Amino acid sequence: MSNEAILTLNELVIGYGDPLSEPISLEVKPGEIIAILGPSGIGKTTLIRTIAGLVRPLSGSFDIKVERRGGLGYIPQRLGLVRHATVAHNVSLGARANIPWSRTMFQERKERTYEAIRTLGIEDKAAEPVRRLSGGQQRRVATARTLAQQPQLMLADEFLGELDQTNVDIVLGAVGELVEKGTAIVMVEHHEDNAKNFATRIWELREKKFHDMTIEEWIEYSSTGEEE
Repeated sequence: MSNEAILTLNELVIGYGDPLSEPISLEVKPGEIIAILGPSGIGKTTLIRTIAGLVRPLSGSFDIKVERRGGLGYIPQRLGLVRHATVAHNVSLGARANIPWSRTMFQERKERTYEAIRTLGIEDKAAEPVRRLSGGQQRRVATARTLAQQPQLMLADEFLGELDQTNVDIVLGAVGELVEKGTAIVMVEHHEDNAKNFATRIWELREKKFHDMTIEEWIEYSSTGEEE
């Protein structure tokens, strides 16, 4: 696994007109799992949408070093699924993103699609239109799509929402397979327990201040705050 930064933020300032944070400068290496924490409305989604290239930064810059085709995976809050299409079709969109043209590409796409569907435990829903699924099931479909894509950098905005603990464990286990292959993950998370159990690093936004901590530093920081 390379130790070269896959994501670099250079004095990045996020927001819509008014800044939502102080300038942010940092690096993300392959295999890191970063949870973005902070109160609602503080700018967590704006930060991840800025990194995804969907929101223009107010100042500063960022650099993503991934393959042009399929290197960046993104799970938005609303999941971005094709609601009238089947589960299998939606997951196959991820597989199509980075499998190059070859005689065997259709077979490779199919194998990767159904492997991701099995991993997320939704085999019985493969032929179902997404619109018929529950919110939690749709989140597993979105995760399976990203699993099939196998990106080098995965951005996820509250992708564990609406999942019970059993399904959280299934999803995190599946995503953990990507991490073992070197995928870096940056995710917005509201549940601190999920961050504590899965992340290796915490970004916290609070009152326009940005804190970048290892999970150990964050646990110590949190416990100190509780004592105060």
